[in-house]
Amino acid sequence: MKISGVDIRPGNILDYEKGLWKVAKIQHTQPGKGGAYMQVEMKNLVDGRKTNIRFRSADTVEKVRLDTKTFQYLFADGDMLTFMDKENYEQITLPADLLGDAVEFLQDGMDVQLELYEEKPISVQLPDQIEAEIVEADGVVKGQTASSSYKPAVLDNGVRVMVPPFISAGTRIIVDVYAREYVGKVQG
Repeated sequence: MKISGVDIRPGNILDYEKGLWKVAKIQHTQPGKGGAYMQVEMKNLVDGRKTNIRFRSADTVEKVRLDTKTFQYLFADGDMLTFMDKENYEQITLPADLLGDAVEFLQDGMDVQLELYEEKPISVQLPDQIEAEIVEADGVVKGQTASSSYKPAVLDNGVRVMVPPFISAGTRIIVDVYAREYVGKVQG
Protein backbone atom coordinates (compact mmCIF):
# COMPACT_ATOMS: atom_id res chain seq x y z
CA MET A 1 0.00 0.00 0.00
CA LYS A 2 1.49 3.33 -1.09
CA ILE A 3 1.44 6.16 1.47
CA SER A 4 2.56 9.78 1.35
CA GLY A 5 5.83 10.72 3.04
CA VAL A 6 3.99 12.84 5.62
CA ASP A 7 1.70 9.94 6.63
CA ILE A 8 4.59 7.80 7.95
CA ARG A 9 4.19 6.88 11.64
CA PRO A 10 6.45 5.13 14.20
CA GLY A 11 6.05 1.35 14.04
CA ASN A 12 5.27 1.37 10.28
CA ILE A 13 7.17 -1.18 8.19
CA LEU A 14 8.34 0.33 4.89
CA ASP A 15 9.65 -1.28 1.72
CA TYR A 16 12.42 1.22 0.92
CA GLU A 17 15.26 0.71 -1.58
CA LYS A 18 14.61 -3.05 -1.78
CA GLY A 19 14.80 -3.50 2.02
CA LEU A 20 12.36 -3.77 4.92
CA TRP A 21 12.65 -0.91 7.41
CA LYS A 22 10.83 -0.32 10.70
CA VAL A 23 10.14 3.35 11.52
CA ALA A 24 11.59 4.25 14.94
CA LYS A 25 11.07 8.02 15.14
CA ILE A 26 9.55 10.76 13.02
CA GLN A 27 9.81 14.54 13.09
CA HIS A 28 7.60 16.76 10.98
CA THR A 29 9.54 19.87 9.91
CA GLN A 30 8.21 22.99 8.22
CA PRO A 31 11.14 25.22 7.28
CA GLY A 32 10.64 28.92 6.55
CA LYS A 33 11.59 28.36 2.93
CA GLY A 34 10.61 25.36 0.87
CA GLY A 35 8.06 22.64 1.52
CA ALA A 36 7.41 20.66 4.68
CA TYR A 37 9.01 17.27 5.12
CA MET A 38 9.08 14.32 7.49
CA GLN A 39 12.46 13.37 8.99
CA VAL A 40 12.25 9.57 9.51
CA GLU A 41 14.63 7.39 11.54
CA MET A 42 14.40 3.77 10.38
CA LYS A 43 16.01 0.45 11.25
CA ASN A 44 16.58 -2.30 8.69
CA LEU A 45 14.78 -5.47 9.83
CA VAL A 46 17.24 -7.77 8.10
CA ASP A 47 20.70 -6.46 9.03
CA GLY A 48 19.91 -3.95 11.82
CA ARG A 49 21.36 -0.87 10.04
CA LYS A 50 19.83 2.50 10.96
CA THR A 51 19.26 5.42 8.63
CA ASN A 52 17.63 8.86 8.56
CA ILE A 53 15.65 9.83 5.46
CA ARG A 54 13.68 12.97 4.54
CA PHE A 55 10.33 12.37 2.88
CA ARG A 56 8.39 15.25 1.32
CA SER A 57 4.61 15.14 1.00
CA ALA A 58 4.97 14.45 -2.74
CA ASP A 59 7.11 11.34 -2.03
CA THR A 60 5.33 8.01 -1.80
CA VAL A 61 6.64 4.92 -0.08
CA GLU A 62 5.35 1.35 0.13
CA LYS A 63 3.90 0.46 3.55
CA VAL A 64 4.21 -3.27 4.24
CA ARG A 65 1.64 -5.25 6.20
CA LEU A 66 3.12 -7.98 8.38
CA ASP A 67 1.31 -11.07 9.57
CA THR A 68 1.55 -11.67 13.32
CA LYS A 69 1.41 -15.17 14.74
CA THR A 70 1.73 -16.53 18.29
CA PHE A 71 4.51 -19.01 18.88
CA GLN A 72 5.71 -20.72 22.07
CA TYR A 73 9.40 -20.70 23.02
CA LEU A 74 10.69 -24.27 23.50
CA PHE A 75 14.48 -24.32 23.89
CA ALA A 76 17.85 -22.86 22.91
CA ASP A 77 20.60 -24.73 21.07
CA GLY A 78 23.68 -22.53 21.06
CA ASP A 79 22.76 -19.28 19.28
CA MET A 80 19.60 -20.80 17.78
CA LEU A 81 16.17 -20.68 19.44
CA THR A 82 13.33 -23.11 18.73
CA PHE A 83 9.71 -21.95 18.74
CA MET A 84 6.46 -23.85 18.12
CA ASP A 85 3.48 -22.56 16.15
CA LYS A 86 0.55 -22.73 18.60
CA GLU A 87 -1.94 -23.46 15.81
CA ASN A 88 -0.36 -26.37 13.93
CA TYR A 89 2.49 -27.38 16.33
CA GLU A 90 5.17 -26.96 13.64
CA GLN A 91 8.59 -25.97 14.99
CA ILE A 92 10.79 -23.16 13.68
CA THR A 93 14.40 -22.37 14.58
CA LEU A 94 15.59 -18.75 14.54
CA PRO A 95 18.86 -16.95 15.42
CA ALA A 96 18.87 -15.42 18.92
CA ASP A 97 20.02 -12.02 17.57
CA LEU A 98 16.55 -11.60 15.98
CA LEU A 99 15.33 -10.79 19.53
CA GLY A 100 18.10 -8.30 20.37
CA ASP A 101 18.70 -7.64 24.08
CA ALA A 102 15.26 -9.00 24.98
CA VAL A 103 16.62 -12.55 24.51
CA GLU A 104 17.82 -12.52 28.15
CA PHE A 105 14.18 -12.36 29.30
CA LEU A 106 13.04 -15.39 27.26
CA GLN A 107 11.52 -18.06 29.53
CA ASP A 108 10.64 -21.71 28.84
CA GLY A 109 7.10 -22.02 27.49
CA MET A 110 6.75 -18.23 26.97
CA ASP A 111 4.33 -17.07 24.25
CA VAL A 112 5.93 -14.63 21.79
CA GLN A 113 4.62 -12.78 18.73
CA LEU A 114 6.45 -13.48 15.46
CA GLU A 115 6.07 -10.90 12.70
CA LEU A 116 6.13 -12.60 9.31
CA TYR A 117 6.70 -11.06 5.90
CA GLU A 118 5.73 -13.39 3.05
CA GLU A 119 5.77 -16.31 5.55
CA LYS A 120 9.35 -15.45 6.63
CA PRO A 121 9.90 -14.42 10.28
CA ILE A 122 11.57 -11.00 10.55
CA SER A 123 11.05 -10.10 14.21
CA VAL A 124 10.14 -11.66 17.56
CA GLN A 125 8.23 -9.65 20.17
CA LEU A 126 8.25 -10.75 23.82
CA PRO A 127 5.54 -9.69 26.28
CA ASP A 128 6.23 -6.12 27.49
CA GLN A 129 6.40 -7.27 31.12
CA ILE A 130 7.49 -10.52 32.76
CA GLU A 131 7.80 -11.93 36.27
CA ALA A 132 11.30 -12.66 37.56
CA GLU A 133 12.86 -13.52 40.90
CA ILE A 134 15.53 -11.45 42.62
CA VAL A 135 18.53 -13.69 43.40
CA GLU A 136 20.84 -10.99 44.73
CA ALA A 137 20.09 -7.55 46.17
CA ASP A 138 22.35 -5.09 47.95
CA GLY A 139 21.46 -4.18 51.53
CA VAL A 140 19.91 -0.83 52.32
CA VAL A 141 22.33 1.84 53.47
CA LYS A 142 21.08 3.42 56.69
CA GLY A 143 20.05 7.03 56.25
CA GLN A 144 19.04 6.75 52.58
CA THR A 145 15.66 8.23 51.86
CA ALA A 146 13.12 5.84 50.39
CA SER A 147 11.81 8.35 47.85
CA SER A 148 14.54 8.26 45.24
CA SER A 149 17.10 5.69 46.29
CA TYR A 150 16.95 2.55 44.23
CA LYS A 151 19.52 -0.21 44.69
CA PRO A 152 21.01 -2.69 42.21
CA ALA A 153 19.66 -6.24 42.10
CA VAL A 154 20.27 -9.33 39.96
CA LEU A 155 17.37 -11.32 38.48
CA ASP A 156 17.25 -15.11 38.10
CA ASN A 157 18.14 -14.64 34.40
CA GLY A 158 21.33 -12.69 35.27
CA VAL A 159 20.02 -9.27 34.24
CA ARG A 160 20.79 -6.35 36.60
CA VAL A 161 17.97 -3.92 37.41
CA MET A 162 17.45 -1.14 39.93
CA VAL A 163 14.81 -1.88 42.59
CA PRO A 164 13.31 -0.03 45.59
CA PRO A 165 15.07 -0.54 48.95
CA PHE A 166 12.32 -2.80 50.38
CA ILE A 167 12.93 -5.50 47.70
CA SER A 168 15.14 -8.36 48.91
CA ALA A 169 16.55 -11.59 47.47
CA GLY A 170 13.82 -14.18 46.90
CA THR A 171 11.18 -11.56 45.99
CA ARG A 172 9.28 -12.01 42.71
CA ILE A 173 8.95 -8.76 40.76
CA ILE A 174 7.47 -7.55 37.47
CA VAL A 175 10.07 -6.21 35.03
CA ASP A 176 9.61 -4.17 31.84
CA VAL A 177 11.44 -6.27 29.23
CA TYR A 178 12.33 -3.45 26.83
CA ALA A 179 13.04 -0.64 29.35
CA ARG A 180 14.81 -3.14 31.68
CA GLU A 181 13.31 -1.62 34.78
CA TYR A 182 11.32 -2.53 37.89
CA VAL A 183 7.55 -2.16 37.48
CA GLY A 184 6.20 -3.64 40.71
CA LYS A 185 6.19 -6.49 43.20
CA VAL A 186 4.26 -9.66 42.31
CA GLN A 187 1.23 -9.83 44.60
CA GLY A 188 0.40 -13.13 46.19
